[in-house]
Amino acid sequence: MTQARAASYGAPLSLPAILAFACTSIPISALILAVAVHLPRYFASHLGMSLVVVGGAFALVRAIDIPLDPMLGLVMDRTRSRFGRYRLWTVIGAPVVMGALYMLISAGPGTGQLYLIGWLLVMYLGLSILLLSHLAWAATLAPTYNQRSRIFGVLTAVGVTGATMVLLIPVIAASQGYTDAQGVQAMVWFIIAAAPITVAVAVWRTPERITQDHETRFRLRDYWALLTRPNILRILAADLFVTLGPGWMAALYLFFFKDSRGFTTTQANLLLMIYILAGFVGAPLAAWLANRFSKHRALMINTTIYSVVLVTLILLPKGQFLAAAPVMFILGAMAAGFTVMIRALTADIGDEIRLESGREWMGLLYAMTNATTKVAGAASIFLTFNVLAAVNYNAAEGATNSAATIRGLELAYMIGPVVFVMLGGACFFGYKLNAKRHAEIRTELEARDALYDEAPVLEGLTGEPGGVSR
Repeated sequence: MTQARAASYGAPLSLPAILAFACTSIPISALILAVAVHLPRYFASHLGMSLVVVGGAFALVRAIDIPLDPMLGLVMDRTRSRFGRYRLWTVIGAPVVMGALYMLISAGPGTGQLYLIGWLLVMYLGLSILLLSHLAWAATLAPTYNQRSRIFGVLTAVGVTGATMVLLIPVIAASQGYTDAQGVQAMVWFIIAAAPITVAVAVWRTPERITQDHETRFRLRDYWALLTRPNILRILAADLFVTLGPGWMAALYLFFFKDSRGFTTTQANLLLMIYILAGFVGAPLAAWLANRFSKHRALMINTTIYSVVLVTLILLPKGQFLAAAPVMFILGAMAAGFTVMIRALTADIGDEIRLESGREWMGLLYAMTNATTKVAGAASIFLTFNVLAAVNYNAAEGATNSAATIRGLELAYMIGPVVFVMLGGACFFGYKLNAKRHAEIRTELEARDALYDEAPVLEGLTGEPGGVSR
């Protein structure tokens, strides 16, 4: 690689270039939202499946799918092609997601659990490929401490756009007289249409630099050694907890806001939209906090504010949209910060490990955090749906629940998220990988890489270096 090309790559990406790359976050975030909030309820209410069956199906699929993520990460890290390392896998993931979603919304009443499990498994596999490759690719585009806060902040903000767009669909559908089930189906069709378009834009406009692996051997004990590293354990535990808290809320969201707080489906979706839109403020705020106080402290600030504000929801008057809106905005802003910081911290830890091991681990690291995210997602649906069943909650359309059952719903909605989110922030007490230490790591990596013949930057399909700032 020439010095000029190296310097070009090292410069920060322009905002248009980052936005072109980040647009793939639109279908990813839209699908994550749909899976967390709408699809489980769709299967339980529209298809007539029991809560236990739906919760068990999602938990089983995640249990099967989770071990696949580390294998995917390893394969991605070892991929070398003229089309790229992570860029190639981003292209592969889109059609897998599209096909699985089509099969899921093609199901009708009476669909068996095996059908649901099978296509959920394919859907999660495609989502893993798309998400892991996109995150690992992003980490290679932003090599410095502050650049990473910026690029992951933009990715999160663009993801907010996707989540907001998909959330508007059932609101618009309801205003036009369509049923809740038809609104969910329209959400899925939006994701199917957005995936190939956004992936094509990202691939067309964004380069990828494949770093040279100075240690090419991979041994099983290297993987297990990775799992024993304190910083790896910190990031995995933190990701589990800060995902489980909001995931727990998401699984109970419509039940809580309709039956406990007295909101209509449309009002609940609008409040959720405010929660999602708050990411436009929360993502850059988290990046600012990270660059001012360090990333791990920014995460701890976010988890504390989130937990304190959450408990005020139960104190608000029922059915008062204007009273609930600012609370949901603050919660959404803080939750967006969780995503930005976990992803940026993972990239920093990846540099630390590459310096010590001599090979790229970024794909595997994001696979590991994605696995903990899946554990949290599976646990949130499985645990919350079983809690609802234990308090005799009836999820059927038009059903009436007793005051005691609603109280159980309220306690479940509040206690779980507060405990888990605070544990997530506590994971970073004593964390040492700050901006100064990361700068030292990057200096050593660049000095070592200069001694090797690195792979060239892979150009965008236009022949230009993907909008790199000059």
